[in-house]
Amino acid sequence: MRKSSLFELIKLNTYWFGLAFMWNSLHTLILPALILQYVADERKNTTLGLLTFTGLIIAAIVQPLAGAASDRWSSRFGRRRPAIAFGTLSDMLFLAIMAFAGGIPLLAVGYAGLQITSNIAHGPAQGLMHDKVPSERMGLASGIKNIFDMGGVAVSSLVVGFIFTAEKPLPAFLGIALALTLGAAITIFGVREGSTAAEKNDEPLLTGLRSSLRIDRKQHSGYWRLLLVRFLFLSGVYGIQVFAQYFIRDVLQVEDPVEFTGYVLFAIVLALMVFSIVAGQIADRIGRKPMHVLAAVTVCVGSILLTLARQPSSVLIVGGIVGAGIGVFLSANWALANDLAPLGEGGKFLGLTNLATAGAGAMSRLLGPPIDAVNNWRPGEYLGYNVLFISAAVLSIVSLLILRKVPEQIKPRRTRVGDKRSNR
Repeated sequence: MRKSSLFELIKLNTYWFGLAFMWNSLHTLILPALILQYVADERKNTTLGLLTFTGLIIAAIVQPLAGAASDRWSSRFGRRRPAIAFGTLSDMLFLAIMAFAGGIPLLAVGYAGLQITSNIAHGPAQGLMHDKVPSERMGLASGIKNIFDMGGVAVSSLVVGFIFTAEKPLPAFLGIALALTLGAAITIFGVREGSTAAEKNDEPLLTGLRSSLRIDRKQHSGYWRLLLVRFLFLSGVYGIQVFAQYFIRDVLQVEDPVEFTGYVLFAIVLALMVFSIVAGQIADRIGRKPMHVLAAVTVCVGSILLTLARQPSSVLIVGGIVGAGIGVFLSANWALANDLAPLGEGGKFLGLTNLATAGAGAMSRLLGPPIDAVNNWRPGEYLGYNVLFISAAVLSIVSLLILRKVPEQIKPRRTRVGDKRSNR
């Protein structure tokens, strides 16, 4: 497999910008504000947590199935890009439903449908990097992926935070549709996949999916441990993201919580982007696991400091510390996941990372009821948010205990048969 150019790595990863723009806008800015229009204030954390918990369970199921299906997909356009195109076009329907929902029932329908269609694209998209990038460039490629991921978060935090209002949500949803379409289009038309039409498989789809999802747990025990590391670490930091707007509204009591939440997220992702690309390059030289350790310690310290932060300026500074730790983790963890995934099964194995990613997102939402319970126990003190921050600190350190038994493996990989044309 030839060395991938920087321009090729950029085209490979632009889809993640649109995807991150969409989910950050919805989870951090739009859904929390819309829910306040439909439920009582004392139930806001619970409602947000349970709604997004359900959606992320859907994501955890759909994404690995879609990734595994793309491993065996036959078409003259390749394995991955047809699913990215179909999923992205279908997303538009459910974004429209959410934009005009007017209440919790239709909002939930649109959100659940979007989780299905988006993850039909997301699973196969994760296999593209595994197919295209050699191991010695995987750390850099992972850093660039995180740049686009977090770039989507940063831009959406500022743009959607500025244009969105709960009374008139349509402009924000149009912005999401535009960002998602542009990001997907560059990847779909900019990345070349060889035809897989000659690799027809007469095996029934469901039978093939069952066999393709079958994994020897003993042979790949390190990969399953890596997924547990990812699940534990992200369960803590996702909670901070999900409930940030309510923390800012209740504790900081700024004039415009939605707008300031956008500023905090921008500070987090700016640090994340800088440290992500640096960490990816360092991980290619010294290994992935030392960077995991640095990430966990940084997030632990930042999370503890958040329990003390009660001024807008201090929240911005500490948010940057947490963001740096997340950036280091994401680059190192994604590179190691690609290292450990067998050749030809990138869609399946990297799709399985969503069991950890979406599972962590879902688990973090379950902190909503405890936050409300503790807040309501001592009204006005808002101690429930300390549960959130302490959980993130503890889980980041616990993830290191599991990391000890994960092998560090950087292995040379050859070009897939279906990708010969793209590697000349």
